[in-house]
Amino acid sequence: QVQLVESGGGLVQAGGSLRLSCAASEHTFSYYTMGWFRQAPGKEREFVAAITWTVGTTNYADSVKGRFTISRDNAKNTVYLQMASLKPEDTAVYYCAARPDSSPFSYTWQSTYNYWGQGTQVTVSS
Repeated sequence: QVQLVESGGGLVQAGGSLRLSCAASEHTFSYYTMGWFRQAPGKEREFVAAITWTVGTTNYADSVKGRFTISRDNAKNTVYLQMASLKPEDTAVYYCAARPDSSPFSYTWQSTYNYWGQGTQVTVSS
């Protein structure tokens, strides 16, 4: 059974930090690129960041570049999203997703991700 379980969301003031975690079953984690997406109220889900399995290449949305850091601990089958300098516009449900590392498509394409977590709420107050 493939599972992705996010945790670490919550309420934080603007300028603060949070670290999200996504625990994956071993079958999911090995040889998979892991991504984070988010969906704000009334908006479509959007790409946030991704990290590959093979060499740990990272990719970020322009809106979070320099503030968010994605990382993975392959021994723990866990991917993290360290979020700093949070803004009210970062408020959203954050989702973890996985796709094969061999996918040739853009990291931002949601349809290329096979597995999704249930999401964790992040709320940034002004």
